[in-house]
Amino acid sequence: MMPLILIIAVVLVVFYGIYASIIRKRNAVQEAYSGIDVQLTKRHDLIPNIIATAKKFMTHESELFEQITALRTSAMKVAHGKDIPAAVKAENELSGKLSQLMVNVENYPTLKSDTTMVNVQEAFEDVEEHIAASRRFYNSAVRVLNDSVQVWPMSMIAGWIGIKAYPFFEAAEGAKEVPDAEKMFA
Repeated sequence: MMPLILIIAVVLVVFYGIYASIIRKRNAVQEAYSGIDVQLTKRHDLIPNIIATAKKFMTHESELFEQITALRTSAMKVAHGKDIPAAVKAENELSGKLSQLMVNVENYPTLKSDTTMVNVQEAFEDVEEHIAASRRFYNSAVRVLNDSVQVWPMSMIAGWIGIKAYPFFEAAEGAKEVPDAEKMFA
C-alpha cells in the first residue's frame, strides 16, 4: 500500500512540475508580448503624424495612405486583446505597408528634407528599433514555450490544459525582399 501511495505522490509532483513549468513559459510569452504592445501603441500613435506630413507632398499615394489607415485600425482592434496570433498577423501587414511608405518617401526630395518629416521619421525609426528588440525577446520566449508544447511529455500535459504553440513575429513581407536600387532611384 505504501509503495502505491509513493508512486502516486511522485506522479502528481512530476505532473505539477510540468504543469507549472508550462504556465510559467506561457506567462513569459504574454509578458514579452506586452512589451511589444507598448511599442506598437507608440507606433500606432505616430502613424497619423506620418500620414499627415506625407500627404502634403505625396499626392499620388492616397491608396497607400488609406491602406495604412485601415491596417492601423484593424491592428489596434486586436493589439490589446488575448488573440496574439491575430495581433502578430495584423502588425506584420501594417509593418509591410509602413515600409512601403518609407521607401516611397525617398522618391520625394522635398518631403525627405522637410523638417517635420525628418523628425517623424527619426521618431518612427526609434520606435521600430524598440519594436525589433521587443520582438527578439518575445520570439525567444515563444521558442522556449513552443519547445515545451511540442515535446513529449509536456506536449501531452499542454494539450490537456489547452496551451498551444504561439506564432513567432516574423519580418513583414516587404522587409524580406532585397530593395532594388535601380527601381528606387529610377
